[in-house]
Amino acid sequence: MSYGTYCRLNVPVGASGRDVIRAARLMIVERYRRDPEKRKQRKVFYRKMLAYHDRSLDLAARSRL
Repeated sequence: MSYGTYCRLNVPVGASGRDVIRAARLMIVERYRRDPEKRKQRKVFYRKMLAYHDRSLDLAARSRL
């Protein structure tokens, strides 16, 4: 999981966190989306994607000065 994965989500910078989660969910193989044993890994993945999105929002805000 890297910044490249976040870029492949193809969400605009102004997207909400919910939009990021929806796009990230579609990147997970279908059989693992509901697997209870993978829940912790999914949460880590979603949080990383949200962290990358927050950084992108921050960068966009700074560049608009």
